[in-house]
Amino acid sequence: MSTDVSLWFAKLKSRSKLEPFKLSFANKTAVKLFVKRDDLIDPFISGNKLRKLEGNLMAAKATGAAQIVTFGGAYSNHLLASAAAANEMGIPIIGKVRGEELNEKSNPMLLECNRLSMDLQFIDRTTYTQSKHQSGLSKDHDKPTWHIPEGGANPEGILGCTNIYKEAVAQNNNQHFDAVFIAQGTTTTSMGILASIPPSTQLFVVPVLKGYDSLFEMQALASKAKQNPLTAHLQFNWNQVTVLDTYHHGGYAKTTPELLHFTTTFNSTQQFPIEPTYTAKALFALRDLLQKDDSRLINPTKSTLEPMCILFVHTGGIQAID
Repeated sequence: MSTDVSLWFAKLKSRSKLEPFKLSFANKTAVKLFVKRDDLIDPFISGNKLRKLEGNLMAAKATGAAQIVTFGGAYSNHLLASAAAANEMGIPIIGKVRGEELNEKSNPMLLECNRLSMDLQFIDRTTYTQSKHQSGLSKDHDKPTWHIPEGGANPEGILGCTNIYKEAVAQNNNQHFDAVFIAQGTTTTSMGILASIPPSTQLFVVPVLKGYDSLFEMQALASKAKQNPLTAHLQFNWNQVTVLDTYHHGGYAKTTPELLHFTTTFNSTQQFPIEPTYTAKALFALRDLLQKDDSRLINPTKSTLEPMCILFVHTGGIQAID
């Protein structure tokens, strides 16, 4: 692309607004709710996908990579976002897709990746599982190649996500938040936020997978970050993390009538769109804690007369391919 890569990312991120919002029948105590609208960044490179790709693609450029390789399933938003970003940057990209029985016409998501010039390579599930965590620079067919693991879950991805909270504070007249709520998949985004919040802010993570050991996965990724020169300076205070692991509603991509009703009801308010795989589960958890006046929401450093200030991070995933 003709423009500087960092300026291109800055333009996309500038679309992410901070907006106040309300949750009906939730605000029993004095509270101010804000949403970080990363879903507005781009139709394809939306939400935390852009954040994780920023760290990786900037690193790829800095190391002189001639191509990108990344990994995803048949309906991977990460693959689509990677294809769109690489297409904009003019860098060749290979998408390793889980499932050798698939092809580029198997569904609209893969068809769009193919249209965006991603070289789709379909591999069996065993090979995929063995290779999906590849990360960083290597040589592939004598070309310097930057590998982005499944979901962008690596230290470079963490680095890109550190900007989310910083931007929100700047958009809030440089006022910090008492708590941050976020849906959790690979833990990369929540790790970036944890590394950027002050000691007085609590991070509430809502895993969307059933039986997911959030702290174990976060600590494993933190270990990798400490070994990477780009992220070795980041600090992770586990005392600031609260895992809300009972709001998965059955597991990844699973729902309940209660969650679907909540999603439909909230979307009818037309404040911002949510979907039941990620964002609705985290917002449902936030409303539940507010309704219960959960003591974990109390900031002990603030006067009881001051309203709580809570940030909900919208991680995208709204746009669909027809």
